[in-house]
Amino acid sequence: MPKSKLLSFLSAAAALALVAGCAKAPTNDSAKVGDEVKTNMTEMVAAFAARDADKAVSWDAPDFVGMLHGTPNVTGQEADRALTKEQVADPAMKLSVSDAVVDVAASGDLAVWRATYNYTYTDPATKKAKTEVGNWVVGWKRGADGQMKEAWGVVSDTPPPAAAAPPA
Repeated sequence: MPKSKLLSFLSAAAALALVAGCAKAPTNDSAKVGDEVKTNMTEMVAAFAARDADKAVSWDAPDFVGMLHGTPNVTGQEADRALTKEQVADPAMKLSVSDAVVDVAASGDLAVWRATYNYTYTDPATKKAKTEVGNWVVGWKRGADGQMKEAWGVVSDTPPPAAAAPPA
């Protein structure tokens, strides 16, 4: 290869290396990604509890899908915002989560958060406060901006805990 072509090639390679180095590479540090997802979920639940629908859905990916038992899927951030605004407008609304666990893919660009929840709302049939317990599973993926985004969420209620047996 002639010297002038070699210099052109090396210059182009160096420029590409600089550009590639500026892109935010996904992290594969599972503890760091797990902490990011836990923080996001803690802030999301706090925003919901504070009745801030806009902030509560700010972690949604553009193609977010919410799957809630007995209802059609909620597709997209705007549909999630509309549902969330209805939920936070309910005066009986309360949400708490516990036993949260995050599993992170080796690549660091996907994670699954799961927890149990208690959700109090106004039952449309009785007009009285009702508390639902269940499992909440949320899939996270790395967005174009390098941040983890909520890709999908599944809410599934469980039967109430069994009553304790009376003492013998």
